Amino acid sequence: MTRFMKTLLFSAAAAGAAVVGIKIKNKRLRPANVAKTAAGIVKLNIPVTGGYNNGAALTPPMGWSSWNTFRNKIDEDLILETARAIKASGLADAGYVYVNIDDCWQSSMRDADGRLQGDLVHFKSGIKALAEKVNALGLKLGIYTSNGTLTCEDLPASLGYEQIDAETFAEWGIEYFKYDFCHNVPIPMRAPYIEKITVSREGTEIAEFGCDEGILSGNAYIIDDDKLESGKFVAGLSANCGAIEFPDISAPEDGEYVLTLAIRKKSNSNKYAEILVNGKDVYKTIVPPTRSFSAQGRHQVAVKLRKGGNSIKIYNPVASRQDSAALQYTAMGEHLKQAAERYAEKHNQPVKPIVYSICEWGINFPWRWGRHAGNLWRTTPDIKPFWASVLAIYEINVNLYKYAGPGAWNDPDMLEVGNGNLTYEENKSHFTLWCMMAAPLILGNDIRKLLNDDMTPDENNSTLRIITNKDVIAVDQDPLGVQCRRLKTNGIADTLVKPLSGNEVALCFFNKGGQPRRFEQNIAEIVCQMYVDLPYTDSYEVVDLWDKSAAVVEGMVSAEVPSHGVKIYKIKARG
Repeated sequence: MTRFMKTLLFSAAAAGAAVVGIKIKNKRLRPANVAKTAAGIVKLNIPVTGGYNNGAALTPPMGWSSWNTFRNKIDEDLILETARAIKASGLADAGYVYVNIDDCWQSSMRDADGRLQGDLVHFKSGIKALAEKVNALGLKLGIYTSNGTLTCEDLPASLGYEQIDAETFAEWGIEYFKYDFCHNVPIPMRAPYIEKITVSREGTEIAEFGCDEGILSGNAYIIDDDKLESGKFVAGLSANCGAIEFPDISAPEDGEYVLTLAIRKKSNSNKYAEILVNGKDVYKTIVPPTRSFSAQGRHQVAVKLRKGGNSIKIYNPVASRQDSAALQYTAMGEHLKQAAERYAEKHNQPVKPIVYSICEWGINFPWRWGRHAGNLWRTTPDIKPFWASVLAIYEINVNLYKYAGPGAWNDPDMLEVGNGNLTYEENKSHFTLWCMMAAPLILGNDIRKLLNDDMTPDENNSTLRIITNKDVIAVDQDPLGVQCRRLKTNGIADTLVKPLSGNEVALCFFNKGGQPRRFEQNIAEIVCQMYVDLPYTDSYEVVDLWDKSAAVVEGMVSAEVPSHGVKIYKIKARG
């Protein structure tokens, strides 16, 4: 079955047709004949192919996280005890292989080399040593920071330290990385005003171009300004609205050069620019506040040029907070991939890919761009261990089916099965719905409580029975990688259908109401759905994946579903 999935890929160049520069004496006005999209935002390109492609998470990742139960009360002994409990309980055999340390693992101090380090008391052995012990159990260690100046618990985070942190994680042997959104600082939408550029090598200037010698596109335009030596500067590069390109810069040899931007100082805010060299190499730079006594300032960027002709294009692709988040998360993902590859090459070993979990709470529509940036993306705010939270998150995530697929998953947050005041039926529904939605299965309970005193699995523990139901897990882990669709709903009763490999489907009845409810579904209606490959035939084998009963059905599947409960079936054609 072919599935069409859209992803957002950022345009590396400003959009729009070329516009003749318009001189406006000492005024910041846009050309009146330049059209803009609604709200002044230029839409991003949306290809139907591509992706993060790090070879990881081809099925939704399964594991455990420390956050839901333990919050900031964690140490290396707890993590190791949990890893051993995952192994002893049978959870590892069921597919739960990631042991993820959430916030509060790190010291408040980076080390002398600027690297993150484990809390010097609670993780005194170091994260690398802990990863080795977890690996020895056949499991994988995951870790956490935030796409901000601090984590959610106000500890060192990775914004501005992306490369060094990615390299640190690769060196430690980390195989799962959750990247939160607390204390985020957006990339500015404002671009600097450019008077001219110069290119130098080893202290010698080899080229200079005024802004009026560049090719303007989009809303870029020239402003006269008698406070500048050249008497003019280019504006209109902000918010993905315009660009200036210098297409013929001659370099005497291959190597690194200093590109100096002569800046017109006019504001107290940060500015952002991307510099595209020869249509392929992008250099990203923040220009600090530039309002001071003199009108002209300078900002330097080291760039690589080739011998002969080169082109340099300057623009700012950030037109919204969504663009900012996507660019920041995409950048971290690239550093993770590169770090894993460099470490493997250095040590002559296979690449150990790092599953990349984007956790910006769904506020910047990550399902639109997440496939290009990472392996999974949070679609909702944090889950809580009560029914209303589970239901609210389901209602958001169930509608995002077209964005999920192998290596790229909608993430409705971690499982609360076994936590809070959820009933048995609610726990079972929670788990089943996450499996129908092809969601990552990251446990958040205390795994140690699933064992007897002799470290054997507690077979009477209802939580353990739920989260080790291999038939339901198989629905989540189906290699086709298709999220369920809501076939029908009346607001209280939902019928969900999830295509499976082998021309099979999973059917789920979900009763949100406070009373038991009768459900019926004609299999012929499922067969008629364009996204389903279930053959049309006279009869079907229908297996209840919770009570394990099987039946031959010719037309209608029906069931009585308890309050807040589910029924889930696997259906395949007979004969």
